[in-house]
Amino acid sequence: HLLLFLLFVGPFNCFASYSRATELFYSLNEGLPAGVLIGSLAHDLRLPTAGGQHPASLQPPLSFTLASHGLGGQYVQLDNRSGELHTSAVEIDREALCVESNGATIFGGSAVVTSSSPSPESCLLLLDVLVLPQEYFRLVKVKIAIRDVNDNAPRFPVPHIHLSVPENAPVNTRLAIEHPALDPDMGTNGVQTYRLRDNYGVFTLDVEENENGERTPYLIVMGALDRETQDEYVTVIVAEDGGTPPLMGSATLTIGISDINDNCPQFNDSQLNVTLYGNSSLGTHVATVHAVDMDLGSNAQITYSYSQKVPQPSRDLFHLNESTGAITLSTKVDGDTPRLHRLIILGNGPGCIPAVITVLVTIIKVLMRPPEVVPRFIANEVEGVVYLKELEPINTPIAFFTIKDPDEKYKVSCYLDGDGPFRLSPYKPYNNEYLLETTKPLDFETQQLYEISVVAWNSEGFHIKKVIKVQVLDDNDNSPVFSEQLIELSIEENNVPNAFLTKLHATDADSGERGQVSYFLGPDAPSYFALDKTTGVLTVSTQLDREEKEKYRYTVKAVDSGFPPRESIATVTITVLDKNDNSPRFINKDFSFFVPENFPGFGEIGVISVTDADAGQNGWVALSVLNGSDIFVIDTGKGVLRAKVSLDREQQSSYVLWIEAVDGGDPALSSTAKITILLLDINDNPPLVLFPQSNMSYLLVLPSTLPGSPITEVYAVDKDTGMNAVIAYSIIGRRGPRPESFRIDPKTGNITLEESLMQNDYGLYRLLVKVSDHGYPEPLHSTVMVNLFVNDTVSNESYIESLLRKEPDISVEEKQPQISIEPTHKKMESASCMPTLVALSIISLGSIALVTGMGIYICLRKGKKHHRADENLEVQIPLNGRINLHMLEKKPMEISNI
Repeated sequence: HLLLFLLFVGPFNCFASYSRATELFYSLNEGLPAGVLIGSLAHDLRLPTAGGQHPASLQPPLSFTLASHGLGGQYVQLDNRSGELHTSAVEIDREALCVESNGATIFGGSAVVTSSSPSPESCLLLLDVLVLPQEYFRLVKVKIAIRDVNDNAPRFPVPHIHLSVPENAPVNTRLAIEHPALDPDMGTNGVQTYRLRDNYGVFTLDVEENENGERTPYLIVMGALDRETQDEYVTVIVAEDGGTPPLMGSATLTIGISDINDNCPQFNDSQLNVTLYGNSSLGTHVATVHAVDMDLGSNAQITYSYSQKVPQPSRDLFHLNESTGAITLSTKVDGDTPRLHRLIILGNGPGCIPAVITVLVTIIKVLMRPPEVVPRFIANEVEGVVYLKELEPINTPIAFFTIKDPDEKYKVSCYLDGDGPFRLSPYKPYNNEYLLETTKPLDFETQQLYEISVVAWNSEGFHIKKVIKVQVLDDNDNSPVFSEQLIELSIEENNVPNAFLTKLHATDADSGERGQVSYFLGPDAPSYFALDKTTGVLTVSTQLDREEKEKYRYTVKAVDSGFPPRESIATVTITVLDKNDNSPRFINKDFSFFVPENFPGFGEIGVISVTDADAGQNGWVALSVLNGSDIFVIDTGKGVLRAKVSLDREQQSSYVLWIEAVDGGDPALSSTAKITILLLDINDNPPLVLFPQSNMSYLLVLPSTLPGSPITEVYAVDKDTGMNAVIAYSIIGRRGPRPESFRIDPKTGNITLEESLMQNDYGLYRLLVKVSDHGYPEPLHSTVMVNLFVNDTVSNESYIESLLRKEPDISVEEKQPQISIEPTHKKMESASCMPTLVALSIISLGSIALVTGMGIYICLRKGKKHHRADENLEVQIPLNGRINLHMLEKKPMEISNI
């Protein structure tokens, strides 16, 4: 609380009465923030607190409550325990809270009381506080005086103040300014002084205060004023309050100087000399006098009159217009008329001594009167102007003219003076009548006004001229004319809606409504074009697409407002300019090309077709290979795809490329397409024999093998595909005791025994097998030697190997091979081997020969594969014993059926 007191000791002071009465008084400044201590009710009412003399347990807790939460309650916060009263978050604005009038306004048990006196207590906030419990119960009346602070600047009710001062106002004249400045603050914080930023040396301000304290500024005239020198003064009036620092407000003050009749009429000259011919006609202008009065309005009104010194004959001869000062001839001059007239004319102003000017008129006597020209108009005539329509026919009559000598002494002739399609000719049978008529049609657009004169002269050479003006009236005889009959326009596609195209312009030589042109679209114009009827502005309401339509051609009309209306037609051509709004487009998303393998390098694989709907450079397309550019290349201009090297299907059967098409726009647009290249097989690979693996391998065939039993197989593969990889097997050469005993399946390559083997059939059989594909145009083939050894056992492998190393004498017969074997050679081989085997078998085995033979046969049939592996012999394995092995060794191959 002490800290709060020190912070706000400047702007407010709190005080209270410490009597036992239930009424407390506080005061504070307006505009304080929330939480500022106003006063402590418990302390100021001297109520016991927890820190008093009585034990805390014996003191019942105090409770402070606002009796009602009206207008006053929203500005304060009351601590129910301590009784401290603080400002709330709602800021107190004295000017909004208090009205400067006597009385009070009650708001739900709390009130704001205002007084007409400027004292701090003139604005009171009233609160009713209940103190509980019953031992301390009382109703406390709390009055809070709101002190004014200088938070408002003076403000004039109007931004411009006008004040009128007569030019003859004497020095020290005081004029009240009816719109003084207003300041809601009170006392010295209200308006205190006024001043002028520029007083022009003739004005100052004074302030008067009435009994209610209101201050009114007065304008004081400090010097002589003259409206004719300066009729207005503009300055700024500033109002300043008495706050610290002072606040100011201003308004524009315009001081108008009102006129008084302090100037009289004056003539620039004192005398005017005029000459008049005696034969002048009535109404002839003689002279005009003009006086000037520097005043305004009615003070400057001047009337003209003759002085009393002007004789009556002169007054009768010359008429004076009292408003304009014009003098005209009012009667004819005759021989008795005086030749010199002194006209004294007075310029009269209100309240002024008249100004005087003398007009001296000298009349020159003429001995004869001029001829007379009397017109009688046939065409429409108004005040000497004849009105004729254009396109009137030739010889249209305009007027008759009667030419005569007033004295009837002289012969009078006449002629027409001036340019134009007119003719003045005598009208027979009269001598002094002439007819004025046209000689060709008039054209308003060529010339609208003609000025001609009918000149009459007598035999004495005296001339007189009658001027006639002929005004040609316009007719709707011209159609509108476009500045261009062919209007060529261009606009970029994808334009904004309602885009401006051009402003049509057509002119019509006719005048008035007949020359007013309206514009319309022709029937062939698309609906999305609009033409303003009045301005001729041509717009397009939608976006144009050059790819949809590049050129538009239609007509427009210009129609005038004549009756009947006339029109003309022009042609509008619009070229839609291209923008790069279309990406290149391949004719297919995927391209597939079939190319034979071994295709020569840089040969044409195929053509990639791509289009771009844009035009010019935006439609130029460049192609490139995104992947595989080390193998393939594409012709940018023609789209021809080529391979840099020869392609081998066996190395890679297909290629997938991505081709990018980029146009020439800025920025460029692009698209891609997928290219699949499939290599067609060429029969460039002969079959590859995988089994038997060597021409030196052999297979033991037991003599007990039954006919039709499979012996072995020839297994081959072909890297080609299709028919180029379809393999056929055939035996093209045989050698052995009975070589026809074995045959080969042409499809599978399986070799089977055809006939039962006899004792004479023992020995080595060599079969030359041809493995051929079905390639086109020429099949390829390979050969392999299949060696079969027919015997019960293999007792001398070196002997068999020596036989294999010998070059076989086999004659090749493709269709029906016949192998010729020399019997002596076979017998010699048999004779050299068989006796030894038989002798050893009989001596060594004896009675167990049969058992041993059966054991060997069984072992050979069941364990031949393992026996051959263990012995590391190059002996072919029977078909049934190696099927799984071949399946494991075979590599999977794709065969494309293209």
